[in-house]
Amino acid sequence: MASPVFNSLDGQSDLRLNRRELLRRSGGGFGALALAALMADDSVSGADLKAAESDVPTMVKRPHFAARAKRVIFLFMPGGPSQVDTFDPKPQLTKDDGKPSPKLYIGQQRNLLASLWKFQQYGQSGLDVSELFPHTAKRVDDLCVIRSMVTDDPNHPGGCLLMHTGERVSSRPSLGAWVTYGLGTENRNLPGFVAVGPGPIIEGARQYGSSFLPAAYQGTFVSNADQPLKNLAGTVSKEQQRRELNALNRLNELHRNGRGDDSRLNARIDSFELAYRMQSTAPEAFSLAGETEETGKLYGLDQPATETFGKQCLLARRLVERGVRFVQLYHTTGGFQPWDQHSDLKAGHEKNALATDLPIAGLLHDLKQRGLLEDTLVIWGGEFGRTPAREGTANGRDHHPFGFTMWLAGGGVKGGIAHGATDEYGWDAIEKPVHVHDLHATILHLLGLDHELLTYRFAGRDFRLTDVYGNVVKEILV
Repeated sequence: MASPVFNSLDGQSDLRLNRRELLRRSGGGFGALALAALMADDSVSGADLKAAESDVPTMVKRPHFAARAKRVIFLFMPGGPSQVDTFDPKPQLTKDDGKPSPKLYIGQQRNLLASLWKFQQYGQSGLDVSELFPHTAKRVDDLCVIRSMVTDDPNHPGGCLLMHTGERVSSRPSLGAWVTYGLGTENRNLPGFVAVGPGPIIEGARQYGSSFLPAAYQGTFVSNADQPLKNLAGTVSKEQQRRELNALNRLNELHRNGRGDDSRLNARIDSFELAYRMQSTAPEAFSLAGETEETGKLYGLDQPATETFGKQCLLARRLVERGVRFVQLYHTTGGFQPWDQHSDLKAGHEKNALATDLPIAGLLHDLKQRGLLEDTLVIWGGEFGRTPAREGTANGRDHHPFGFTMWLAGGGVKGGIAHGATDEYGWDAIEKPVHVHDLHATILHLLGLDHELLTYRFAGRDFRLTDVYGNVVKEILV
């Protein structure tokens, strides 16, 4: 039988290996892979290893400075929750309900629409929260409510991309990809960046992708069904899988030689190793079966209305607890942008709030009682807000990028405060406006990353998440 022929490293001559020689050389190669994995594990324990000293792209890396947060959970509410109906009360809007709005919207005159829900002060801080969120309101002293968010795009695709990638048109790396690129992951047996959602997502993988960053930093998307990751349990023994993977890896290495650096190919090869390691870690990490009945109730797993998002929130806690760096949760139950109420705002927002309020409060409580909230940054919000004016004759609101609300909790931000303000009706951010670029700069800062230094050279220029913009919102930091 003829020996197999492979391209040599220099591409000039053939490298002819019989099976015995292939296995002998492969053994040495996989010893090096094992060593790299051990080195990465040591880095988690505090060994000072730089990314350039290892072939493991997701190994733990030093931040630029001391970090307040180690990990992030982003609770994304697609469609745009209404700021004047959730966390930004407007008494004047209530008084002037039905009157012509002092501002035109897209060149149209519309009448003002008062909030359909009452607000009440909660906690020692006395922050106002609407009756849509009675459970989250009990955690208000942990919240830093930013009432002066602004963005550049009033449309869902561009707004979602801007919130996730810092760019509303072109394909750019997502926030989670930048974070794992800058910091790596603390668990080599799980993805560093996980996105969780039960249904389709507007703009799809671009919201959690890596774009021109190495493919190893893209998010791993899972559903929160009973089996979020399929095919983890193999049909052959681990020993047999290891032998097959060793042979496959050697062939992949030979294929890669002479083809230049291709992050997609590298990530594809690395994914086989990660999938093998995940078989021993992921089934336990992604399973909720071991949680107590009390914990299940805390997240609303015992109620049909809250079960789906409750599972997402509980899974997020389990993942960050096990070293996953960035977890992105999408509330997409019943549609890819459920908060988009152009009509029937009352029914829509009440349904969405009912599905998410208890799980979010449970997550904040659970993180705090486990000592995780102090170094886990939790973010809540959508791609924009909604107009203070009525859309049409129904009780609906249109898209609104000029002043809306998001909140942060844990991870080095001040709790029980409201930052910035919109005008008396909730149209424009008039005090301490926070652009999406500023939010991204602040998130990176809390993680110990300087947004101006976290760059990646592509197509002849240095790119960063915040492009040429962004200022850290220092007033909200502890």
